[in-house]
Amino acid sequence: MTSFPSNLWRTSSRTTDVGHCVEVALTSRSVGIRDTKNRAGGTLTVTPATWAGFVDRLKTGNYDRG
Repeated sequence: MTSFPSNLWRTSSRTTDVGHCVEVALTSRSVGIRDTKNRAGGTLTVTPATWAGFVDRLKTGNYDRG
């Protein structure tokens, strides 16, 4: 299990008080993703390549609902 230091966690600048966001911690070896409302609830860990592919698909609209 990968542990991420607290100073690495970032929340989107679009986060609102509603709390429907995730936090992301980036390192050269892994990316941690967790729920902003439940930080102790667990962390999804993916490779930087997987994260980059996900972000790219978001930017190109490939996850948009039709």
